Amino acid sequence: MTKVKPNEGNELVINKNHLRNPNLPSHIKTESQKSRRSSTSLEGLSQLPQFPSTQPEMAPPAKGKKPDAKTQAEKTAKAVKSGPTTGIKKKKIRTTTTFHRPRTLKKPRNPRYPRQSAPGRNKLDQYQILKYPLTTESAMKKIEDNNTLVFIVDIRADKKKIKDAVKKMYDIQAKKVNTLIRPDGTKKAYVRLTPDFDALDVANKIGII
Repeated sequence: MTKVKPNEGNELVINKNHLRNPNLPSHIKTESQKSRRSSTSLEGLSQLPQFPSTQPEMAPPAKGKKPDAKTQAEKTAKAVKSGPTTGIKKKKIRTTTTFHRPRTLKKPRNPRYPRQSAPGRNKLDQYQILKYPLTTESAMKKIEDNNTLVFIVDIRADKKKIKDAVKKMYDIQAKKVNTLIRPDGTKKAYVRLTPDFDALDVANKIGII
């Protein structure tokens, strides 16, 4: 019967004489096997390629020069003699208890690209504002007596838009514009012309008469 002694590394080590015994367990390592494995592992490490280290070399510490005491004193004295470099801000006298924020600079916007891909179309142009002129008897009387033209206009149009539309369409200057909404829901506009223009001539030009 072979006696096996455990070593400090919890590995069982036997002598060469015990190799003849085929009944030993496979996990038991011999001294020769251990020495052979350690030698082969060292040889394999020596055959590995050696790569340069990627760590940067540390620069030597810079030796700082201490400023001369005399030079430092002269520099300080010169600074004190010249006085403060910035002006002294005077305190503003407040004469009221209400504070108003000062108006600061506001630069005009300069966008890199337009926020809308296409500008909106003006849906209320002169052709949309002036629908058609009225040719009733009362409208004809206004033309003759008051130098005034009568139009049916868009419900959304105001007096200024009607005045501009008449100028663009017929190249005439309106002195005054009065509007009213009829019971049927349409808007009627009385456009009084300036003395430079005659309503009868303009009516003939338009084709009312």
